[in-house]
Amino acid sequence: MDSHFIINAGLLCIILIIFFAPFIRKEIEHNLEIFLCFCGIIALIISGWNWTVVQNALIAPFKITVLYGIPIGIVQVVLIFGFIFYFWHERIHSGIIRITRSISLDAMIFSSIIVLGLISSIISAILATIIFLEIVHTLPVHRKSQVAITVTGCFAIGFGAVLTPLGEPLSTIAVEVLSGPPYYADFSFLFELLGLYILPGILAIGILGLFLNRKLMKDAGEQQYVVAKETMAGIFIRAGKIFVFIFGLILLGAAIEPFISVYIVNISTVSLYWMNIISAVLDNATLTAIEIDPLMTVLQIQSALLALLAAGGMLIPGNIPNIIAAGKFNIKTREWAEFGIPIGVAALGIYFLFIFIPVYLIS
Repeated sequence: MDSHFIINAGLLCIILIIFFAPFIRKEIEHNLEIFLCFCGIIALIISGWNWTVVQNALIAPFKITVLYGIPIGIVQVVLIFGFIFYFWHERIHSGIIRITRSISLDAMIFSSIIVLGLISSIISAILATIIFLEIVHTLPVHRKSQVAITVTGCFAIGFGAVLTPLGEPLSTIAVEVLSGPPYYADFSFLFELLGLYILPGILAIGILGLFLNRKLMKDAGEQQYVVAKETMAGIFIRAGKIFVFIFGLILLGAAIEPFISVYIVNISTVSLYWMNIISAVLDNATLTAIEIDPLMTVLQIQSALLALLAAGGMLIPGNIPNIIAAGKFNIKTREWAEFGIPIGVAALGIYFLFIFIPVYLIS
């Protein structure tokens, strides 16, 4: 049997296992970081062990994005802001509660999702997520509402961060790849390319987060909510889990890259759009590096990036904000998927109609 076939079959099995195993086994769901890291190691063994990839994976969590020319690592940021919120917890909590009482809980939820979704393209998705999570942490909402608000907020931040190359690795890579002819991508390129789709999407997500909270709080009745105080040990544990998560994702992305590349060479634009649902469990920056090419048309670039963003919010591994949020609130795969999958599928369907229906009508 062809060795390439065996390798590709093995990698496909790994992807399917990552998709479904957390829903089947609670042990996996409760130890998702270790599971994903293990899958990344196995995938790299199947595709061909590479120590350079391992070294890059060990370093990457400490320099995962660049802001104003300065490398920013997700681990350092989580630790630094964790300490800030630990030492000033009471003051921050009291301040947010006062704001909530003065502008209403609805206004606080809606404005937090919208504002941080928009400014994530300037302050980076990592910083926007950490600020957003601290706001959510202090809101007087029940557990299920907290999860719903968190998922919608992470969707908004993931969408907004793509609008400039400062926002997240996906946008940085896309601009870098398209910086030459024929696009000569600059700082405003992605805003001009995707803004018409992204800005209404963030607004819709903000409205959705507001209504989800209203419904869930109504269903919860008089149940009490609890705001747990951050612990020093919890800060280090969360940073460690995020490191393991990112390490595993990078190994997995490097292992899967040849497999994905084989199947996108002659794939149609529509097929590529729906194939990018794989972004729910793979690093979308890696997929961007594999897929985006200066020879692609504007339609192909738009559809590929929007699909990656929409699918990236569906499950915890799909985007950096999801990973940070799941670590902060100990959100399990089933909890995230309850809101993430319907929102992601709806976003994929709506964007598909807005992107491709006009093309079919014109043709």
